[in-house]
Amino acid sequence: MADRMTRFDADLFDAALDEGRRENRSGRQQLEHWTRIGRMFSAYETTTRRRIGSAVRGQLPLSALTSDERLVANLELDVAIRERAAGTSFGHSLLNAGLTAVGLDDEGVLVEFRPDGSRRPVDSGQQPAQRVTAG
Repeated sequence: MADRMTRFDADLFDAALDEGRRENRSGRQQLEHWTRIGRMFSAYETTTRRRIGSAVRGQLPLSALTSDERLVANLELDVAIRERAAGTSFGHSLLNAGLTAVGLDDEGVLVEFRPDGSRRPVDSGQQPAQRVTAG
C-alpha cells in the first residue's frame, strides 16, 4: 500500500508523539492507531452508538445517556466545536454585521478593525508600572 502525505495540526501531532513514546510507537504509528480506533468506533453501529449520535445531533438530551455514553458524546462534541472554531473567523462575522472587531494584525499588534476597512492600534490604557521601593 502506497503512503500518502497529509497534514495534521501541530497540537495533535505533539500529542501523538507524547502518547507514542509511552506506547513504544512513533508519532505516525500513534496517529494511525488512533485513526483505526476511530474508524472502527464509527463503523460499529449499535444502539449505544445510535443514542450517542442522537444526543450529539441534539435529538436526545445528554441526561438520557448513561455516564459512559455521555463521556463519548461530550468528547465528540468537544472535537466538533474545536474543528468548527478553528475554521471560523469571528472577526469577519462582526465586521459584516457592522461591528468593530479587535484582533492581532500580521505583526502581532492588537488592532481595532472597523467595518469601514480602517484599523487602529488599541491603546491598553494602562499607566506605566511605577517603581516601588521598600523602606
